[in-house]
Amino acid sequence: MNSYTRELGFDPAAWLREHGGAAPGWLDLCSGEGRALVEAARVLPAGAELTGVDLVGPLVPPPGTAGRGDGRAEVRLVTAALADWAPERSYQLITCVHGLHYLGDQLGAIARAASWLAPDGRFAAHFDPESVRRPDGSGAARAVLAALRAAGFAYRSRRYLLLLDGGRPVTLPFGYAGADPSAGPNWTGQPAIGSYYHPAVGGTGGRTTGARGGVAEL
Repeated sequence: MNSYTRELGFDPAAWLREHGGAAPGWLDLCSGEGRALVEAARVLPAGAELTGVDLVGPLVPPPGTAGRGDGRAEVRLVTAALADWAPERSYQLITCVHGLHYLGDQLGAIARAASWLAPDGRFAAHFDPESVRRPDGSGAARAVLAALRAAGFAYRSRRYLLLLDGGRPVTLPFGYAGADPSAGPNWTGQPAIGSYYHPAVGGTGGRTTGARGGVAEL
């Protein structure tokens, strides 16, 4: 949990205690072993529901991944691709710590997460706009950040942190064109994926990602 607090700039469990009510929900995307969720479950109300989704999932479920029968908050770890998965509830907190840069359609994942957020919830994820490119390989960071800000997101460049307060439908005017898994290291020094988009008429669903109609200028 200390690592999440350091990376996000706020303590997820403390934030949920303050804003989440008696039955808060936290969805952690690209959750790895799920240890942050297990640690948070120890200090959150028994009605809390903590869900982690990861393509690989934990090699061994960490101690404490239990249901509500033992009086603790429920921790559920799901092994699935984000493109193929959707929750059955909304969440007060959705996080993705150093996970988006391993996804092909990063903007699609961001738009979908915004729709899973409760009206009073918070989305926080690391995002490198330099990893988003046009089909010809040139950068599209400025256009993408402008569209995200128009849709209500804030971006803290020093932390590479994308934030959204309040769930909503998000439509970004970019069509996903594919990904390059050999794009090279990002700001962390770790290998990352380059995501390619072309301008598209606004509309979520299909291969289009999201803001408010019109055609984006990449």
